[in-house]
Amino acid sequence: MHPILEEMNIENITAKATSLLIDYGPQVLMAILTLIVGFWIIKRIVNFASKAIRTAGTDETLAKFLASLLNIVLKIMLLLSVAGMFGIPTTSFIAIFSALMVGIGMALNGTLGHAAAGVMLMIFKPYKVGDLVKIGGGSTLGTVDSINAFNTVLKTLDNKRIIIGNANVTGNDITNISGQGEVGVELTYGIGYGDDIDKAKEIILEVGRQCPYILGNPAQGVVVANLGDSSVDLATRPFCKSEHYWDVMFYMQENVKKEFDKQNIGIPYPTMDVNVISN
Repeated sequence: MHPILEEMNIENITAKATSLLIDYGPQVLMAILTLIVGFWIIKRIVNFASKAIRTAGTDETLAKFLASLLNIVLKIMLLLSVAGMFGIPTTSFIAIFSALMVGIGMALNGTLGHAAAGVMLMIFKPYKVGDLVKIGGGSTLGTVDSINAFNTVLKTLDNKRIIIGNANVTGNDITNISGQGEVGVELTYGIGYGDDIDKAKEIILEVGRQCPYILGNPAQGVVVANLGDSSVDLATRPFCKSEHYWDVMFYMQENVKKEFDKQNIGIPYPTMDVNVISN
């Protein structure tokens, strides 16, 4: 290229760059400054809101979820404001963002449902960590290990972990066995029709008195619950602290059987008579 043309080209580029810097330089600096100050303010607002939510006694998981949601909303508003400083129509961004959110919402419909159900669980608190619960009419039984944004984790007696989507939890019956702090343990013992009912009742009550986990109030009682085909069914409901539910059940089941054996109280079991007819 000829030296004169080259010099003119450089001058043109320099002139255009200078013009752009004069025209847009203040806007760029203002946008950068706005972003820096805006992010700083948003951080302070989110921290303040998070502390306020926790002070109000809101569940820790819910507090984090709300703080995160507030952070996202404020940052989107900040970015739209910065775009408007350059004359970019924010309505176009809003339309694109809305369409994107609709698409994501349709793709993650089930996941968002679990998240919404998780928020409802944290607000209404039908159970808390450490409670013994039945989900779905008793088909799923375990101690609540954690309540997450999308699922609830139960720990079973044999140390298995059951992970249930929160929407599946709220869509089923929830029985909180530990909900009142004290719980009655439903137990039924069948004895033979020829056995002494009063003696069997006293054995059950005495075993209950020996159990270190059973509470004295309300007092344990024993009633005839059913006259079955082959047994008289005696029902009892000793009360204990909810954390001792399994201790009471296993103690009573084992020791009532031992005492029945010692006192010659029979526990009927299915039998079959076979008659052989010879010709």
